Amino acid sequence: MQTSIKARFWRLFRWGAGVFCVLFIFRLIYGYVASNTNSTGDYYENYFDQVNGLRKNYATSKLKMAPTAGPQPDFSTNQKYEKTAVVRTTTSDFQKDEENVRKKIESYKAMIQYEKALGRKGDRELHLMIGVNPETFDSFYHEIQGIGIIRSMSITKVDKTNEYRQLNAQKVSLEKTVASLEALKKQPGTNQELLPIYDRQLELEDRLQNLGVDLGNFNTENEFCTVKLSLYEGATAQSISFIHRLKIALQWTIHYFAYIVIGFTVLSIFVFVLLLIIDKLNILGLFKQ
Repeated sequence: MQTSIKARFWRLFRWGAGVFCVLFIFRLIYGYVASNTNSTGDYYENYFDQVNGLRKNYATSKLKMAPTAGPQPDFSTNQKYEKTAVVRTTTSDFQKDEENVRKKIESYKAMIQYEKALGRKGDRELHLMIGVNPETFDSFYHEIQGIGIIRSMSITKVDKTNEYRQLNAQKVSLEKTVASLEALKKQPGTNQELLPIYDRQLELEDRLQNLGVDLGNFNTENEFCTVKLSLYEGATAQSISFIHRLKIALQWTIHYFAYIVIGFTVLSIFVFVLLLIIDKLNILGLFKQ
């Protein structure tokens, strides 16, 4: 009898120790996996997605076209494109890194086209849209990556050649229409007859001005590629020691193992009482045929 009780005790102890070890190992592994997931996550949204009306920067590159037939003097054509880099970085020394950014902008003769500073000391943000010369864009982009801890970075290049050609075609068409209206104004007629012509001419000239602004962005003298930089202030992430991970895993395991033991004990008592009731009912003959 005593041997049987001792064997049951050791069997129960081994089961309990096994469950405890499984919970402990699970929590320890989870601590590493969760930390890695957070460290590679996207901490901050792209600030510039929420800003409207930003200037569009365009650049030009020459493409060599293969000749189709017969000798031609030049087979090059200009490609208009929009190239944008988005960099998001965090720093524990906000003021120093902000100064470094501004020094790099100055050294590369780049232009700050948009600037927004947010937050108080300890939780500051700086958002800059920088126009960079296309020839120095790649070098500037790589140097910016050395500031703070990079959270995300990307480069997007979009061809704008067709858009540029369409704008020029619209401009030529409008200029021809305005010239035709100007010729009509010289024809004899009453003021009432000429008034619609004046109104139409003013409307077209206004559209020409807007087209001029859009085409001005494509002007080779104003060529830029864009760098959208978001600098966030925050403490440098500290690595978690193995001893601390053991402590957290042990606390978590003891906590939930206690719940399991209590739950198992309550369930055992319930089953035991239920079996006693069934046994008592059998003795009374209620379950006998």
